[in-house]
Amino acid sequence: MVEEINHNWDTGELERPYGRGVNLQIEVDSVEELLRSLEEHGYPLFRPLKESWYRGDGVVYGQKEFLVQDPDGYLLRFAQDLGEKVAS
Repeated sequence: MVEEINHNWDTGELERPYGRGVNLQIEVDSVEELLRSLEEHGYPLFRPLKESWYRGDGVVYGQKEFLVQDPDGYLLRFAQDLGEKVAS
């Protein structure tokens, strides 16, 4: 759930930018479609598109990803699955 400040869930003093240290990964079918839309609307990227590979349990998982920062400071990482490889 994403919610405006209502003081029901405060765990400490709230200061902008909110969400420090938090990035939410959202898996999508096509990062290129989102990038085109963001560019058309002049919305800046926090991190540009890149291909990343992450190790886990003898496998390497790939994804194309980029990050934007929402108006409250939360980082949203949009990721497209690239499959997996056996770790070498």
